[in-house]
Amino acid sequence: MSRVQLALNVADIDEAIVFYSKLFGTEPAKVRPGYANFAIDDPPLKLVLIEDANQTPGTLNHLGVEVPTTDEVTAAQARLADAGLVTALEEATSCCYAVQDKVWVDGPGGEPWEIYTVLSDTEMPAGQLRSAAPGESACCSTRSETVEVAARSTSCC
Repeated sequence: MSRVQLALNVADIDEAIVFYSKLFGTEPAKVRPGYANFAIDDPPLKLVLIEDANQTPGTLNHLGVEVPTTDEVTAAQARLADAGLVTALEEATSCCYAVQDKVWVDGPGGEPWEIYTVLSDTEMPAGQLRSAAPGESACCSTRSETVEVAARSTSCC
């Protein structure tokens, strides 16, 4: 099942978990220091909460679409590139306590979107949410066709 992802910056992760658990009637699927995600069935939503004292609480961190397979990530990258959009493909990148394959694209307002699949869980060093910014060589990307995207300072999930 595919689901839309909404990643929000929050001031207090514990307070946010309590609120969103009540709002959606479900507990988080994953909780780590400064991070939580909810895999909500109805409506189909992956809600990611990122505690960040440097960002305004409730602001958008990034958007995404979680898909079941790497083949769907690859197909999305090809479709977006064929449509003339600049993409950054990442394979087996450690991000938000998971190993993921993903493709990034920026919306018209600069809002970062990712289409991704989760390959496995992992721990992040010192609570770091990702290994590098999207499109940077330190992201564990193994494909040579990765296209550079505009530098951004967002975390990912």
